[in-house]
Amino acid sequence: MRLNKYISHNTPYSRREADRLIQEGYVKIGNKKVTEPFYDVQPGERVFLKGKPVKQKKGYTVIVYNKPKGEIVSKKDDRGRKTIYDSLPAKYKGFIPVGRLDYASEGLLLLTDSPKVAEAMMRGDLPRVYNVKIKGEVTPDMEKAMLEGLELEDATAGAHSKSDIKSMSFAPFFAYRIEKNSPSYSKLKVAITEGKNRELRRFFSHFGKDVADLKRVEYGWIKLNALPTGKTRYLTKQEYDKLHRYLKETDAKNSDKNQS
Repeated sequence: MRLNKYISHNTPYSRREADRLIQEGYVKIGNKKVTEPFYDVQPGERVFLKGKPVKQKKGYTVIVYNKPKGEIVSKKDDRGRKTIYDSLPAKYKGFIPVGRLDYASEGLLLLTDSPKVAEAMMRGDLPRVYNVKIKGEVTPDMEKAMLEGLELEDATAGAHSKSDIKSMSFAPFFAYRIEKNSPSYSKLKVAITEGKNRELRRFFSHFGKDVADLKRVEYGWIKLNALPTGKTRYLTKQEYDKLHRYLKETDAKNSDKNQS
């Protein structure tokens, strides 16, 4: 794991604050000072911050947050906008978001105190289910792309103005259902297995359709259900049991890849 990420996940410091501390010489790996934020921390290495050991958290907790529109999924925003951590209880300050939802999107956001859990759930192909409202109707070309995937050299439509990502490859949707289709606006429920930068907004904007509303309602086996906007809950026992099995399966797959 990268050093800046290791520090931000195991201390109250944000990623940017970790970068500054590393570059200013406050961090050591063993007895050696390290000033490169992207240093890769290896298993067994001891990290020291201002002379004190950074203890890696044991066990893990996962919460569901029903993120409202108008919050950034980040610890700080250079434009002064509200972040999820301004709304979340202080005890979740060090929790890591599992993927992101953009400023104008809402719904299910998972957060955890375990980097391993966050990474496993983000890198896996767990279906993410969204309720989407677009301006205009769903066209045959759009449905074809949902079924077959899409390659775009220019995927800037629907992207954030400051995004460096210009081209994008869209995998076929895991599933979709058109719930309303009309010239004024249409509603769909879609499931995708990737979490690329503003992926759905870019996809629909390619066909000239602005996304009016975007709400994530499921992530893998975890559902938002009736959780009120702005509220949190812990995973249920059944959800934790499935997560334990998922992590074991992920570890087994990674072990097989490393041996092959």
